This record gives sequence, C-alpha cells and structure tokens, in this order.
Amino acid sequence: MYIKQAFYYLHDWWRYAIGVFVIFLASQLGAIPFAVIAGLKVMSSNGNLSDLEDPAKLMTVLDSNLTLFLMLLSFAIGLGALYLIVRYLHRQTFTSLTTSRRKTDWGRIWFAFGLIAIVTVVLTLIDYFSNPDDYVVQFQWGPFLILALISVLMIPLQTSFEEYLFRGYLMQGLGVIAKNKWVPLLVTSIVFGGLHFFNPEVEKLGNIIMVYYIGTGFLLGIITLMDEGMELALGFHAGNNLIAALLVTADWTVFQTHSIFKDISNPTAGVDVLVPVLIMYPIFIAIFAWRYKWSDWKNKLFGTVEAPVIQAEEPPVIEH
Repeated sequence: MYIKQAFYYLHDWWRYAIGVFVIFLASQLGAIPFAVIAGLKVMSSNGNLSDLEDPAKLMTVLDSNLTLFLMLLSFAIGLGALYLIVRYLHRQTFTSLTTSRRKTDWGRIWFAFGLIAIVTVVLTLIDYFSNPDDYVVQFQWGPFLILALISVLMIPLQTSFEEYLFRGYLMQGLGVIAKNKWVPLLVTSIVFGGLHFFNPEVEKLGNIIMVYYIGTGFLLGIITLMDEGMELALGFHAGNNLIAALLVTADWTVFQTHSIFKDISNPTAGVDVLVPVLIMYPIFIAIFAWRYKWSDWKNKLFGTVEAPVIQAEEPPVIEH
C-alpha cells in the first residue's frame, strides 16, 4: 500500500519532474547564505575562495556551529519546498507520503532512533577505550550546548528532507511510473549514495567508502518497503546523524563540530567498510523484521505496483 496509495493523488510523471526541479532549486537557494557568509569571512581573512572546499581551512575563519547551521539551512528550505510540492502540485497529504498507516507511528521513529543511537555510542566508546591515542576529548560546555541546540533543531530537518525526497517522494513517484518496487528501490538507493560522492570523506578514504553510502541507501529503502512506511528510516537516519554530530568529529568529515571527541587518527578504508553493510545492516533489518513481524518479502521488495480501480476502491483514511 505504501507506494500504491500515491495513485489516489495526482501522479503524472511530469508533476514529479517539476517537483524534483523545484525542490532542487529551493535547496540550492537555501545554500546561498552559507556561500555568501563563508566567502566574506574567507576574503576578509585574506584567504582564497578555494578554502571553502577544505573543511579544516574553513573552520579557521568560520565558527563550526555557525557553519553547521548554515549547511543545514538549505535542507530545511528544501524540506519546506517538498512539502508545498506534495500538497499543492500533487494534492497529496503529507501523511500518505510518510506511511500507509492511518497516522504516523512515532513509536517506530523513536525505536529506530534509539537503536542506532545506542549502537553508535557503544561502538564509539569501545573504539575510544581500545585506541585512546586516536582521540582527543574536546568537550566544552558553551560550544557544545550551542551545538546540541542546533543539532536537535536542524539535523532532523536535514535527515527528514533526504528521507522524504528519496524514500518518500521519489520512491512513490518511480513506483507508480515503473509500476514495480525494485526500480524505485534500486534507483533511490544508488542516487542517494552517489550524492555523497562529493563529501570530504570520499577524498580522504577513497571511492570504496561509496559502498557504505550506497549500502545505507539500500538499508533505508528496504526497511521503508518492508514496513510500508518511512517511520523507521526517518528515525534511523536522524539518530545516526545526530549522535555522530554530537559525539565525534574529525578534520576530514563533512560535519565539523564542537563534539565530545575528535578523531585525530590517520584513517584508511579497506574491507572494514564492508562490516556495516554486510554485518551490521542485516542485523538491524533482522531486529526490525522480528519486532514488526515482517512477511511476504519477495512481493514487498520486488512485486508489482498496480493502479487501483478508483471507482471500486476508497482511498485510505488519512489523518491530516
């Protein structure tokens, strides 16, 4: 039902084409404040505009909390544009973009959030105590509290924008166009991962890190299709990014923050990149499948999406 319910609203292919263009344009306009402020700061410090591409150099002229806020602002504006596109171009309720249930299941969101948050904290602490020379504790109450406020308010908007765009808008749009489920799962996962190619982590660790990003896209797509809604993906993505921003940073990561720890090791990426994708992610899927009693895997992941006979079927009752 999750993809199929898009048939009950305006779902012409050209609407999705226009929608993607407008959403992309809005997110780019949202990045203008960051570009202007960062550029002015760099130039006033006699720097070079090319310094904007280096997170470490950028942090020498722009406070990391301000940088984080400005970076996340474009996602918030993109989310607002996506909401308007869904409501007024497609005449669709936002709840029906979120889930096939009568209303959004916040219990699912918090469960996924808590699961990845606990796992991230535990694994980070294990690594810290196992390799203490790889970290420095940089905790400072003032900057950290500002970071926490920005993160709690803005990171859920960033992750929600990405989830509503890929696991929501494009998943449903490609599903009703292709009339199957494997095409939207494949396309959204690869495109989602591919967009991370421009992250500084790729330059530092190499292209092999793309296995992790694309694998994460497949994880989020699979749990969305199997659970017939985005709630688990929303919670998982928000928990992952929020805890990462608050817990540990490094000079080569996309998020430069006043986190508790700073990783000062010289990282390399090899087969260890496959551990989350081949071991941790299947465990997460198994936990979700057990808790929510998933079944009919073949149909939910690879089945067809048939247009309903509108005259014979009533649209699902969705609470606004």
